[in-house]
Amino acid sequence: MPDSDLKSRLQSDLTEAIRARDEVRSATLRMALTAIRAAEVAGKSARTLSEDEVEGVLGHEAKKRREAATAYTDAARPERAERENAELAVLQGYLPQQLSDEELSGIVADAVAEVSAAGAAGPAAMGRVMKLVQPRVARRAEGGRVATEVRRQLSS
Repeated sequence: MPDSDLKSRLQSDLTEAIRARDEVRSATLRMALTAIRAAEVAGKSARTLSEDEVEGVLGHEAKKRREAATAYTDAARPERAERENAELAVLQGYLPQQLSDEELSGIVADAVAEVSAAGAAGPAAMGRVMKLVQPRVARRAEGGRVATEVRRQLSS
């Protein structure tokens, strides 16, 4: 099975970053490709990841960078937080555009209306609403952000 287009793009962009001596970009792309290779060999047999799976790995790496930047900021380490944010910016260039708060709110409102029409309401309906919302947002919004919006709308 051939490499995904995204993985091929990462590899060619890494070559360009190395030639341009862009240290942050090349280090970030190396890290991303290493994470993808690790995911490919994880489990019982090695395999090539699909485009969606590669995107999922990049999303996970972006989330790690976002959390690390927050931790470094809280620990008064602005230089490390800046580095993590720079790496996050590189990764975000390969991920789908994130949903705005308004777009996410609209998707959640539609799902809440569907679940309410089926007779479920309040915080007890959270699982049902999340089950409807997750495929609709598909990596365009972080799970925690989605859950917060669902809780907010179910409690009002």
